[in-house]
Amino acid sequence: MSEPVTVTREIAASPEHLYAMVSDLQRMGEWSPENEGGTWLDDAAVARPGARFRGQNRNGGKSWKSVATVTDAEPGRRISFRVTVGPVKISHWSYTFESAQTGCRVTESWRDLRPRWFMPIATLVTGVSDRPTHNRQGMEQTLERLAAAAESD
Repeated sequence: MSEPVTVTREIAASPEHLYAMVSDLQRMGEWSPENEGGTWLDDAAVARPGARFRGQNRNGGKSWKSVATVTDAEPGRRISFRVTVGPVKISHWSYTFESAQTGCRVTESWRDLRPRWFMPIATLVTGVSDRPTHNRQGMEQTLERLAAAAESD
């Protein structure tokens, strides 16, 4: 496992509006360079602790799916989820929203939960060998695109 990766950006929109955007699974593909969106599983229709969704990701010609379980869902404050592939814990993602003078400070964080033995498999499936660096770049793009979308609303 590596050190957590965190990226923060101020966006001229309310925390409630940004939370609604990030928690809309279908829209995540609009701002993430890797995630193509997701669909709720079981009887879930919105983010709430314990709700599960299937995420679809792509990196170049590689694509894969995973299941995520929402761990926190506080509208306007925080949403987080743990990603797994079968019984293997992969990562924990979170978005926090704090009021700021210009609107909202959004912080996206990623923590690697993959066991060491799983790293070669993950590299083969995703085409990414340096996941922390790759994710930092993707997170910066995600928040840049989220800001552009939110500020044009």
